[in-house]
Amino acid sequence: MRKSFNGLYGLVRDHLGCDPESGHVFAFTNARRNRLKLLVYDGSGLWVCAKKLDRGCFRWPDASSAVKKIVLSYEELALLLGGIDLAQTERRKWYRKPPVGEPRESLKTA
Repeated sequence: MRKSFNGLYGLVRDHLGCDPESGHVFAFTNARRNRLKLLVYDGSGLWVCAKKLDRGCFRWPDASSAVKKIVLSYEELALLLGGIDLAQTERRKWYRKPPVGEPRESLKTA
């Protein structure tokens, strides 16, 4: 997790194929999953927020190695940051309008 503004910006643009200035929040974790960085563009510049856990690790949603990105709702991101294991949660059935322009190859949770 040595990457900062430019490195994370490049990962989003080149590896994920997304626009870093879209306003979406992009989350990155290290191999041990005890550190997390968020990258977001607020219209005037980039924000990089970081969290290092004293103990434990973030329980990242499961994905196959072929999947480059996982799309989370803002509720799921809040649960992830709060230490909740998303694999052990269940979303109740209700209507949710799909995001505009969401790529189909992304893995959706729940």
